[in-house]
Amino acid sequence: MRTVKGHSDHVVVVGAGLAGLSTAIHLAGRGRSVTVVERDAVPGGRMGRLDVNGYRIDTGPTVLTMPAVLEEVFAAVGERMADRLELLPVDPAYHARFADGRTLEVHSDEDRMVRAVTDFAGAGQAEGYRRLRHWLSRLYETEFDRFVAANFDSPLSMSIPALAGLTALGGFRRWDRKVGEFITDPMLRRVFTFQSLYAGVAPEQALAAYAVIAHMDTMSGVSFPRGGMRAVPDALAAAAETAGVRLRYGSTVTELERTGGRVVAVHTDQGERIACDAVVLTTELHRTYELLAHRSRRPVAVRPAPSAVVLHVACAQETRIPHHSLLFGHAWHAAFREIIDEGKVMTDPSLLVTRPTASDPGLAPAGRDLLYVLAPVPNLARGQIDWDRVGADYAGEVLELARGRLGVELREAEVLRVVTPADWARQDMAAGSPFALAHTFAQTGPFRPANMIRGLDNVVLAGGSTVPGVGIPPVLISGRLAADRVTGHRQRKTSAVGAGSPVVRVS
Repeated sequence: MRTVKGHSDHVVVVGAGLAGLSTAIHLAGRGRSVTVVERDAVPGGRMGRLDVNGYRIDTGPTVLTMPAVLEEVFAAVGERMADRLELLPVDPAYHARFADGRTLEVHSDEDRMVRAVTDFAGAGQAEGYRRLRHWLSRLYETEFDRFVAANFDSPLSMSIPALAGLTALGGFRRWDRKVGEFITDPMLRRVFTFQSLYAGVAPEQALAAYAVIAHMDTMSGVSFPRGGMRAVPDALAAAAETAGVRLRYGSTVTELERTGGRVVAVHTDQGERIACDAVVLTTELHRTYELLAHRSRRPVAVRPAPSAVVLHVACAQETRIPHHSLLFGHAWHAAFREIIDEGKVMTDPSLLVTRPTASDPGLAPAGRDLLYVLAPVPNLARGQIDWDRVGADYAGEVLELARGRLGVELREAEVLRVVTPADWARQDMAAGSPFALAHTFAQTGPFRPANMIRGLDNVVLAGGSTVPGVGIPPVLISGRLAADRVTGHRQRKTSAVGAGSPVVRVS
């Protein structure tokens, strides 16, 4: 495995999002001196926050899976996650509502889910679910440590036995078709394929290997941190500081000072020059390349994932709304084609509605609820939509659609904030997408933009635009992979993310 050349005693990490904090903690645990430079006044990056009139809003991911990955980060400096962070179980993980009027509660417990599927679609589909669950477990065991949680120097560095195992499981077939071998009910199949949106690819085009996300969502359990999602970066930042990491907020990196193939110092807009032996960049890929004056050698430009319009809505308390609701429209394959291929908003959109106050009422004033409504839309590279002009009207349509599908009035509803692709772009996200790069075959595993760049001896990348990819667990893992590039691979003492672990993600 390629690693940083020369000394790496002092490492500067650019960005205090989950990837940067994970990198810093792993490096501190290995005896490195670490400085983190963050442009915002608080940690979190994409896991952002907004306080409005007593509402504590999460502006980033809302679905937290695989807590064992998070536990592994704290353990890198000898800490216990439970001492920094309280995770509340979300049960059911999702409440799915379908356009034909049927509903389904998605449970991680096998027996409860079998009963739910039997009531929803019959005993035959429930037996198919048991077989799907077994296949997802085998896929996870085969794929996670060897592909998701591993560094690659090239496609040739992949393990041939591991590739053979993944091939034998059908990992290189299409996700929707593979799930269809177990479940034939088209509505039920959506529960185990909608996660392809996180990967930025339609279910009928995505590799079945990405069904490992469905394992995380539907089998490993979903959690929610007390205090909101912001509690995760806050806890990581506190652990990092206790371990000796220096966090410099309100500082934007303006220049990377280089001597030959090495970055020797980081300059900020505060007039600081921070000398370093190595640097880890968690900035957006285009900003990273700009800072490095690097031009990608990829024969085809990278492809951003689709984007989303998000509504943050306050309303009178409505206990009938679960923590996570999947509101499916009639259209499915056509809806993906519209946003991914045609650059149009879905004519019959499916929505994710999160009510964080279902788990933590303290996120809103007494007697009030907070809703997060997400509608997938095209990114700015694919769609030619003037979001600054039409965003408010579209948000109104989405809110009415959510109201109707939830079957509740949403009394005293007030839209606190609308976030569109134009807003994501103003936050420097490529093509206005909060989901970074799509997980096409050409942007998967060793074909994804690498976390080291040839010709640069002491620069490492981390975050959603590099390996292993998008989502809370992958981004946290990217920090550990970056630390491995700096210090050399460290054998983990325990299989913290093994299939038997009490596993957790956000999309």
